[in-house]
This record gives sequence, C-alpha cells and structure tokens, in this order.
Amino acid sequence: MNELVFFINNVVIAGSVTGSIYAIGAIGVTLIFSIMRFAHFAHADMMTFGAFMVLLLTTAFPAAGASIGVPTALVMLPLAMLLTAALAVGVDKAFYKPLRAHGVKPIVMVIGSLGVTLMLQGLIRLFAGTSGQSLYVDDRKEIFRIALPFEGVRAPIVITEPQIYLFVITLVAVVALHLFLNRSRLGKAMRAMSDNPELAQASGINTNTIVAVTWVIAGGLAAIAGTLLSLDVTFKPDLSFFLLLPIFAAAIVGGVGHPYGAIAGGFVVGFAETLAVFNWSVLLRPFRDSFPAWLELPSNLAFVGTEYKIVVPFFILVAILVWRPTGLFKGKVI
Repeated sequence: MNELVFFINNVVIAGSVTGSIYAIGAIGVTLIFSIMRFAHFAHADMMTFGAFMVLLLTTAFPAAGASIGVPTALVMLPLAMLLTAALAVGVDKAFYKPLRAHGVKPIVMVIGSLGVTLMLQGLIRLFAGTSGQSLYVDDRKEIFRIALPFEGVRAPIVITEPQIYLFVITLVAVVALHLFLNRSRLGKAMRAMSDNPELAQASGINTNTIVAVTWVIAGGLAAIAGTLLSLDVTFKPDLSFFLLLPIFAAAIVGGVGHPYGAIAGGFVVGFAETLAVFNWSVLLRPFRDSFPAWLELPSNLAFVGTEYKIVVPFFILVAILVWRPTGLFKGKVI
C-alpha cells in the first residue's frame, strides 16, 4: 500500500496537475489555429506574461487575499487575465492583423509569431530578471497530508492548496468554454468561422469581432495556466521554454482546431510525462522476492531521467504526426 500511495502522489496527482496545465494552454493554441489558421508560438510567452502580471500585482497588494482566506495571487488572477487578454488583442492588432490584411501565407504568420515570442521573452526577462520567484508573497502554501485508514500504510497522500485550486478552476473553465461555444451566439459564430471562414463572412458574421473574442479567450486562459503553474511550483521568466512544446504536442495529439481534443491531448501528454519519469522499481519492490536470482531489481527503473522529460512530448508529437496527423479527435491537418 505504501508503494501504491507513492504511485498516487507521483503519477495520479502529478499527472493530473501537469495535464490540467497543458490542457488549458492547448485550448488557447487550438482556438487561435481554428480561427486564424496559424500556429501561435508566442502563446507560452503569454502564459508567462500572465503569471508575471500576477506576481507584480501580488507584490503591490500582498495582503489582498487574507481577508477572504485565499492566496493573494488568486485574487489578482482576474485582473491579470484582463491584462493578458489586452496584450493578446494588442499584439494581434499591431502584428498579425496587418499581415492578414496583406493576405500572407500561414507560414509568414508563424514566423511573425516567433518574432513576437522573442520580443515578449526579452521584455519579461528585462523586468522580471532571470531568477525564480514565489507567488506566495505574504502568505503560505498549504500542504494537505491525507492519511489512509489501512494498517501498515505510513505514507500519506499529499496534495497542495494550489493543486486543489487548479483542479477546480480547470473544471470551471472547461464547462464555461463548453457552454460558451454551444449556447451563445458568439460561440456558435466562432464554430461557424472555424468550419468555413468564407461562408461565415458571407452570412454576415463580423469576423473582426470573432478574432478579437478568440484572442481574449486565449489570453485569459493563458494567464490562468501560467499563474496556476507558478503557484504550484515557482514563477520563472523562462517558463515558456518548458511549456511551448508540451502544449503544442497536446493540441496536435487531440486534433488541432478541436477544443475538446486539446483537453484530452493535454492529459495524454501530462500523464505520459509523469509515467515516463516515474521510478517503476518502487511498485515492483514488494515482488522482488519472487524474481529469479539472476534478475536484480535496479534502484531506478524510469523510462527516461527527469532531466530528459522534455523529450517525451516531442516523441508523442512525432508519433502522432506519423500515425494520425489529424489527432485523436480528427482536427485539421497541418
């Protein structure tokens, strides 16, 4: 049972946390692709920007969350979402909209997004520095240890306060997005534009409004993902470097242009990462007496080392592109 608890802590909970972050990030990537038909490589930097805005606001008002009993960073999250959404709309109007007006090919938009990536990375590092910083400025991170009522089980299930908030906010965001896309006029217009932009424009849908709404949603979700990840670990100015490949892998695994596929892809990539670096010898330890004498159980039986975890989403990305280019939910082929 102690080994099972170790598996729950290091795979089930850790995989759910990682998958939730990747899913929220991948939704923004896939929404942008479905509406504007290009891969937005600066999306991970918008996630970093959102977390940095929360850090600045939390530092300026460190006691804002004490009165309601939640971390100050969560209180500042809605404002950071607005700022990140404003950044996303501003970047579109300054860089991407002129390119669309000239009718450039999608690859030119992709190259433009790489330029925006470098610009945002430079600005964030200019003001945030290069070292990591905690979003818990004037409060403490709560850690909950849940003891199981079984004899001989000494290890507790460990879950942190930010992880609980992450699961709740992810669920709320997914449900809200589902209702918006299926019940609201704007959501239905977004789906129509995603399916056929020319027909949507001919039927009277204001494509400029749809583009702006898409950037607002993508920016808000980026701020949520970046902030919740930084709450659970720490804020790092180079956060985007570790997020870019996994969220794109998640979007492609689920099917580019398919929001629900992005959610599934996020959890597939998240659990694949945690399973790949998990030490399987811990689970096999109770059975080592039944192994043959010549078979010795190694102390570390992970598929890849923790330092090579970034290889896992890259492998999944290549495998999906070869095996099923449209993804699990049959998105648009890129």
